[in-house]
Amino acid sequence: MIKVNHSNAVREYAEMATKLAKGYETLQNIEQIDVATTPKELVWKQDKVQIYRYSRNEPATIKTPVLVTYALVNRQDMMDIQPDRSYIKNLLDLGLDIYMIDWGYPTAADKYLTLDDYVNGYMNEAVDFVCEQSGQPKVNLMGICQGGTLSLIYSAIYPEKVKNLITLVTPVDFSTNDGLLFRWAKDMDIDKIVDTYGNVPGDFLNSGFAQLKPMSRNAKFISAINLMDNEEKILNFLRMEKWISDSPDQAGECYRQFLKDLYQQNKLIKGTLQIGGYTVNLKNITMPVLNIYAEEDNLVPPAASIPLNDLIGSKDATLYKFKGGHIGVFVGSRSQKELAPAVATWLKERDKK
Repeated sequence: MIKVNHSNAVREYAEMATKLAKGYETLQNIEQIDVATTPKELVWKQDKVQIYRYSRNEPATIKTPVLVTYALVNRQDMMDIQPDRSYIKNLLDLGLDIYMIDWGYPTAADKYLTLDDYVNGYMNEAVDFVCEQSGQPKVNLMGICQGGTLSLIYSAIYPEKVKNLITLVTPVDFSTNDGLLFRWAKDMDIDKIVDTYGNVPGDFLNSGFAQLKPMSRNAKFISAINLMDNEEKILNFLRMEKWISDSPDQAGECYRQFLKDLYQQNKLIKGTLQIGGYTVNLKNITMPVLNIYAEEDNLVPPAASIPLNDLIGSKDATLYKFKGGHIGVFVGSRSQKELAPAVATWLKERDKK
């Protein structure tokens, strides 16, 4: 027979009730959940795509500007989630001149956009604009996750426009089965998804991401109860949830090509990927490359990122292992202390070459 200590149970329920009451009061006092608060200026716009330039109080110490290309999935706000956990702010403080591509929110009018439109269209014009505004002949291109894959494709087609290339948690070899996402994608009926939806809904993608580690996500919400009486900690939690829920729909034809050509057929490393009138050859990437992967990444496993350095033509290719997960690359305390300074130092060493 199991004996129940009723006094302990009553005490725990009372403590939980007190915490929830305090949490309700805390939530009542939160008027707004702000993310991405580092000052920036809108400097370019075409269709729904925009470029922001982050404000600086002093001139940059690294002359070549950095153009950041985030994934089409989710929003770039993750890199500037809050002032004390902002990868962008840290890079600014370390002397970088930073431009950010904001892909916007595709509507039904954009469902026929392809990888050609994003790479040879928007990205190429964005690079040309940044070069013109900054007075520099090339950019430092920094690609994040899927945005890193787009940056690899761009750098292979236009190597003359990229001085240095940085990829963070970027998939390049899609043959791996280390991550559940990579296994699922190989068997998905992509044509049926796109033909049914047109643009692929962000909520549809989020439901899939949530199933990658369902128990972890449930545990997160349970643990949030213990944060309810701490306004600072609950704000951190709410900022992250706001970012997760802010998921743009995906332009149907671009999604179709990305999933079929890369996840299912691995054309990027086979040298058979066609973007517009170009065949993408990774050996054309001869500029210095910094390839950063996360050791505990369940979205882009290390096996998808590490092979890059052996596939490109660069003689200056650095592989950097980050001890953390996919999101921790940007918001973890280790990232603030370690990763941003490492990136700035790497760029500074190559800025005058």
